[in-house]
Formats: sequence, structure tokens, C-alpha cells
Amino acid sequence: MSADRCCEGGSSESGREIAVARTADKDTRPPTFAQRCSEIAGWMLPSAILVLLPKCPACLAAYIAIGTGVGLSMPTVTSLRMLLVILCVASLSYFAAKPAYRLMVLIFTAKSKAKRIAWFDRVTQRRAAVEAGSPSR
Repeated sequence: MSADRCCEGGSSESGREIAVARTADKDTRPPTFAQRCSEIAGWMLPSAILVLLPKCPACLAAYIAIGTGVGLSMPTVTSLRMLLVILCVASLSYFAAKPAYRLMVLIFTAKSKAKRIAWFDRVTQRRAAVEAGSPSR
């Protein structure tokens, strides 16, 4: 009788090690053209709004009046401008969180830990050699 693939790994491995192994061994497909375009648009649209958003509420009111034909009061336009700024910053923060999460996973996985330790050993050996007076590479 053969065990299912989900049961492999035995009880000696912790759940975290299994999860890291599955994540590290997962064959990810490259993103499609549409996914890349939507990711770029996710960065570009809030950035463009922040760049093009006028500081003056009267200018924003004029742009809204020209574009839609709707006249807005100054307190409304001031609140709308602040809302746009908050939404754009929140959107950019959301889009920045995904690459930051990927970087953190890369840094703290088991494979990268061995690489970091090896790098640290090389750096400390070089520093010790430089302090001793014989630089080596």
C-alpha cells in the first residue's frame, strides 16, 4: 500500500520545515503578459495620481469642473484631495508589501541561511587577514 504524497515527510519534520521545503521546491510559472501589465499599472496609476495631483484645492476643483461639469465646494475638494492622497499611499504600500514579503522569505529560508553564514565567514576571514596585514581573496 503506497502513502499519498501529502503524507510524505514523516512525523519527525516540523510543519515549518515542510512548508519551507514546499515553497522552495515549488515550480512557479513566469507571469503572463497581462499579469506583468497589471502589476506595472498597479504601480504607475497611484504614482501618476500623486505626481499630477495639484496642491491647491482650487485647481483640483477647476480640474473636476472641467472634466465632469460638477462644481464642488472648497471643503469638499480639500477632503477629496486628502482622500486621494491617502488612497494612493495605501495602494503603493500594498504593492510594495508583496516584493518585501518575497525578500523576507528569501532571506529567512533554510537555503539562504546557509549562504548568509558562508558569506559572513568569508567576510570575517577577509577582515582578519586585512587586520593581520596580508590581504587575501
